[in-house]
Order: sequence, then structure tokens, then C-alpha cells
Amino acid sequence: MKFKGINHLAMVTGDMDATIRFWRDLIGMRLINGFGKDGFRHYFFEIDEKNTLAFFEWNGAQAVEQKDHGVPFKGPIVFDHIAFGVESNEAAWQLKDKLEAAGFECSGMIDHGFIHSIYSFDPNGIPIEFCYEVGGHDIRKNPVIRDDAPLASAAEGAEPQPGKWPEVTRPTPVEERHIISS
Repeated sequence: MKFKGINHLAMVTGDMDATIRFWRDLIGMRLINGFGKDGFRHYFFEIDEKNTLAFFEWNGAQAVEQKDHGVPFKGPIVFDHIAFGVESNEAAWQLKDKLEAAGFECSGMIDHGFIHSIYSFDPNGIPIEFCYEVGGHDIRKNPVIRDDAPLASAAEGAEPQPGKWPEVTRPTPVEERHIISS
């Protein structure tokens, strides 16, 4: 199976107007789809030609308490942050300047070896990263695990390992493949 990127990340906002102003007008992602009914909206922003960022607006939804990127946390949590790739060093610095000019706190440029990154938060408290790939470090072509004590599963390598999960014994018959309207 070959995946085609992340079709969309689905986030939540209590203020779609502030979300549109941030993601479209400040960050520069096009607003390409949206619908709403019965107390919620669902809007989509274009990350690139194949990937989108979506937000549900629910009445009463509140911004999350800001949790610093990569800092361990105890308790229920779904993810740490969203990282968006940008084209160049210059593009990352331009985003940093735009965020700070708009009053959003932003980290310095962090060197992770294969990428350089800046970190901030959107108006919903969602932790975000903007990074660009450093030349000569293509981890997709040359995967690297730099771990002093790698897990056995990681030591098996980059490729999917067959036989680790049960095989499909009853595929859904074509006549049972129904599509439900949203």
C-alpha cells in the first residue's frame, strides 16, 4: 500500500473567524472548502497540492492550555505538535517575523540535524512547528535512528515488517461496500 500524504488533519476551534485570520491571512494557507450546519462548521486550508488542515468549529470549544513542544507531559494527551515543512531557510525566518509581528511568541531557530525549526502556537493553543530540510540529510532516502538503546521494533529497520499483525481473512465483499453521506 502506498499512502499519498496526509489528506487532512482535523483540529477543533471555538473561534473560526480567528482561525481563518491566522491560517489564511497570517500563515498564507488558502481556505479551499467549508461547510456548516446545526451548530458546527468544518473548514479546510490548503497546506500544499495534496494535504490540508481542517478545523471543526464547535460552540463552547475552548483553546487548549499551551504545552511546550517536546516537553514531557503526564496525563491524557493526543499529540505534541504539528510540523509544517517550508521551502527554505528564508521562508522559515519570514514566518517567524510574521508571527512575532502579529504578537505570537516564537522560538529561536532550532537545529535538529536534518531540519531547522521554529515553534509557536495558533490562536487555539495548538503547538505548531515550521521547518525546512537541511541539505545532505534526506532521512526518507537514508533513514537514521540515533538512539542509544533502540527498541527491538525500531532495530528491525525502516520497512514494514510482515507477519506482525493478523492477515485479513474476510475482505469486505464488493456488494457490501457502501458509502454513507455526511
